[in-house]
Amino acid sequence: MANVLLIHGGAGSDNSFTETLNRYAENSSRKVSGNPLDFVVDSVRLMEDDSSFNAGTGSVKRIDGSIQMDAAVMTPNQIGAVSAIERVKNPVMVAREVMLQTPHVMITGDGAIKFARALGFEDYDPTTERTENIWKKTVDYFNGKEVELPERYSNYYKYAKIFGFPQAKDTVGAVARVDGKFAAAVSTGGSSPMMRGRVGDSPLPGAGLYAGEKGAVVATGIGEEIIRKMMCYDIYNRIGTKPLSEIVKEKVAEFGDVLVGVIAVSKDEYASYSNSSMATGVCTWP
Repeated sequence: MANVLLIHGGAGSDNSFTETLNRYAENSSRKVSGNPLDFVVDSVRLMEDDSSFNAGTGSVKRIDGSIQMDAAVMTPNQIGAVSAIERVKNPVMVAREVMLQTPHVMITGDGAIKFARALGFEDYDPTTERTENIWKKTVDYFNGKEVELPERYSNYYKYAKIFGFPQAKDTVGAVARVDGKFAAAVSTGGSSPMMRGRVGDSPLPGAGLYAGEKGAVVATGIGEEIIRKMMCYDIYNRIGTKPLSEIVKEKVAEFGDVLVGVIAVSKDEYASYSNSSMATGVCTWP
C-alpha cells in the first residue's frame, strides 16, 4: 500500500491554502525518509513557521496578551506533548523530545519552557501583526461592554460572530502511513478569546489525536467539545467497520453545528472532512 502524508490547516481555514499545504506535504515527503513520526513533525513544523496559521508563529493571544501553545505527537504506544508552552518557535519539536527523551507524556507551562531551553530551543516571540490585531479587538470588546462568564463555553458562538472563526484557524495537524506504520502530530495557538492556562483538545490523546496499529487520526475545531466526545479515539475504534470516509463524516455529523474537522489514515485509506472550510494537503508515494 502506498505511503501517505495528509495535513490540515484547521477547521475554518480557507480552502485557498490547499495549494500551500500540498506543497508542504510534498516537501516533507521528499526531505524525510523511513519514520512516519519524522514526516508528521516536519510537515507540522512547516505550518508552525507559516504565520498564516494559528500554530507556532502566528498563534493567537490569550485575553491577558500572552501566547501559550499546545502540541503533541503520537505513534502506536508512544505520545509526547506540551501544553501552555510559551516563547518557542516550534512546539511540535519540543513535544517530540518529550516523547523521545523523557519518561513523561506531557510537560506543561514553565516546566515545558525550561525543558525546551535545556535542549537548546531558543527564546522566540511568535507574535505577528495579524494576531496582535485580533487581540486588540478582543480587549476593545471586553473593555467596552459588560461580559458575563460563559456557560459551558456556549458564548463562543457570540464571540465567533464578532471575531469570526477564520481569524484563529484553530489547529494544524498531520497524519502519516509509512511502510505500514502510523504517526500523528498537532500544534495550536488555541482559540480566541481564551483564558490564560486554557488547554484544548490538541495535546490530549484520544481527543485531539490518536495513533495505533490500525491508523492515525487528528481533530480540529472547538476543543472543549472534541474532548467531551473523545473524537479521535472514537474514530480510531471504528476503523475497519466501514469505509474511512464514511466513518469521519458520521462522527463530524454528531457535532451538529459545532465547528469540527478531522483527518485520518488507515492501512488502506485516508480521509478528511469538516463541517466548515478546512484546507488540506496530501502527498502519496510508493
